[in-house]
Amino acid sequence: MTQPTHDEAHGATLGSRLNWLRAAVLGANDGIVSTAGLVVGVAGATDDRSALLTAGLAGLLAGSMSMAAGEYVSVSTQRDSEKAALAVEKRELREQPEAELEELTELLEGRGLSREVAREAAVQLTERDALRAHARVELGIDPDDLTNPWHAAGASFLAFTAGALLPLLAMVLPTAQWRLGVTVGSVLVALAVTGWSSARLGAAEPVRAVLRNVGGGALAMGVTYAVGAVLGAAGV
Repeated sequence: MTQPTHDEAHGATLGSRLNWLRAAVLGANDGIVSTAGLVVGVAGATDDRSALLTAGLAGLLAGSMSMAAGEYVSVSTQRDSEKAALAVEKRELREQPEAELEELTELLEGRGLSREVAREAAVQLTERDALRAHARVELGIDPDDLTNPWHAAGASFLAFTAGALLPLLAMVLPTAQWRLGVTVGSVLVALAVTGWSSARLGAAEPVRAVLRNVGGGALAMGVTYAVGAVLGAAGV
């Protein structure tokens, strides 16, 4: 009872990795959709390669920095909350150890242990490391593995950038007559892949996820292209 089994530790590590991988896929998906919508919209107004490159790079940098900043703020808030909860738990353990021992016993009972076994486990866990025991059982926090906002921000930045590079390169590398078709085709294929991947990682139905992803991306590109074409024709 005092230590997680190998299977439990492996399962927790695998679950954490899957969550990070799924977040990376979704970040790349955001990069694909937003940058594709931007460059396709500009392509509706002009076929100038420098204008397309400028717009695409601006969208890539703005989007990746926004994603990184948002993730940093979000995870920093979560980390602050975790630290505050640990501080409260540490104070309670110092001021009312018996009440905290009883609380841990009841929590273990709630997980299916008998009263006697739960009490013995709570005593052993408290003797080994009371704060870690309460953090894991009561709060669901690992004090040695708090969320890192810099890691989250960096991962979001890289994932968005990787996704955004696809429509950007597909738009600026081919000749004028091919670039729109190449961009739309490559984006739809990429969205099918990210939709399938996110569904599989989340144990969801992949076909429906792929259709939603591809349909949403196609709609975004269609709308932005139409707006760009109208503005281009109006000479705006």
